[in-house]
Amino acid sequence: MIGIIGAMTEEVSPLLIRLTNLQTHTIGNNKYHTGRYEGREVVVAYSRIGKVNAAVTATVMQQHFHIDKLLFSGVAGAINKSLKIGDLIYAEKLVQHDVDITAFGHPLGFIPETGDFFATDPALNTIAEETARELCVKLGKGVIATGDQFIADPDHKDWVQKRFKADAVEMEGAAVACVCQTFQIPYFVLRAISDQADMDAGFNFDEFLVSSARLSADFILRMVAKLDTAK
Repeated sequence: MIGIIGAMTEEVSPLLIRLTNLQTHTIGNNKYHTGRYEGREVVVAYSRIGKVNAAVTATVMQQHFHIDKLLFSGVAGAINKSLKIGDLIYAEKLVQHDVDITAFGHPLGFIPETGDFFATDPALNTIAEETARELCVKLGKGVIATGDQFIADPDHKDWVQKRFKADAVEMEGAAVACVCQTFQIPYFVLRAISDQADMDAGFNFDEFLVSSARLSADFILRMVAKLDTAK
């Protein structure tokens, strides 16, 4: 079974309307939707915003639905100046930009016995590149930074970019990556740019959330149709 997570209802709704044999399961005060797409069994969930919620949702998917792969579909703020609203980018690596135990001599983002950067699955990334070519869609790749903050301050944005060489920023991806690494689940994180993490981020986010989320969801489903669910 393939797991798909989005942090907000706007990120999940475009996925659910495309599934057949849809069933809803309530676990831990959250809903998990099972169904089929192009012959593949999938489970889709709206995790709610933030690292803890995303980690809980990914763990439930592993424990209750025994997923073979996990795909994250959602939106992000651009840090790389070449990224524009509506562009797609996938994470080659993810990092938690808000982890700070430098007082103990560790670099920013680093957690002992966990590390700092989480590398996504090369095979899934290759499928994403193939999907982009088939759709004639521009697909970026790079470092995505995760933190429990909606970044709308240009100075903070520049700091994240310089410190982690990040291309985009969001609030869930690295937490999902940590869970997947723990349980040895191949994972992929796709983001559509909804804002540019600057003074206008709040306005841009509201305006472009739905369209950006739909772009990400459509791309994810194209990938699902290409997946072999065996590990």
